[in-house]
Amino acid sequence: MRQIQGMFAALVVAAVASAGLAGAAWAQGGPQPGTDQEAAGPAGASRPLDMPVLYVTGIEVLRGAMEPKTDLIRVSGLVSSKGWSNPQLVPFFYGKPADDVLDLQLIATSPEQSQKAEGFVPITASFALEPGHPFKGVRVRAGANAIELKQMPGVAHAEIKVNDCKECIGKKFAEKGKAPAGAANTVREEDLPRGFRTITPAHGVAGIVHNPNRINLVLGDDNATIVMAFWE
Repeated sequence: MRQIQGMFAALVVAAVASAGLAGAAWAQGGPQPGTDQEAAGPAGASRPLDMPVLYVTGIEVLRGAMEPKTDLIRVSGLVSSKGWSNPQLVPFFYGKPADDVLDLQLIATSPEQSQKAEGFVPITASFALEPGHPFKGVRVRAGANAIELKQMPGVAHAEIKVNDCKECIGKKFAEKGKAPAGAANTVREEDLPRGFRTITPAHGVAGIVHNPNRINLVLGDDNATIVMAFWE
């Protein structure tokens, strides 16, 4: 038991080291902070948060050939908009899991301001495991999904079929079940990321709750045409 605890303590140290490298050597092609010109919606105060990214799209575990053999976990994901930075993989909980699967979260620092919906942005991060670790597989969680790789080394992927609202403005919003798949000039509720919000001209917005993973669709006077789409 002490040996296992020692291994996991080393794992946590590796997590800290990986976090420091995530924005540099390990985060290849990561998005850069947004500018005022890219902001949309309520500006609010400066509010960057370290939180789960929207989706995880892939896991790859590479095993070194030289002794002592080490495993490197590489993860790809999607953030909701521009302006996210410092992607990291952090343990979801501490202690040895009963299923021997390492549980990680893919997190990043959110934008300081709301961002226009201009398409999802890919992001990557890595996590190094110490030699002799007790894990057989790895699971990575994002805000809206999770991927599990049951055996290491190996590869696992997830296909994301969600409307990123890059081209939503000017189209009609249709509630669930009100429009067929592929309907022209239409944004269907069932195709949007979960947790979205529609705001009509008569719709109040009580409180100031910011969620960079929630898309807001502002509707026009007809309560249907989308005139603005932004991530909080």
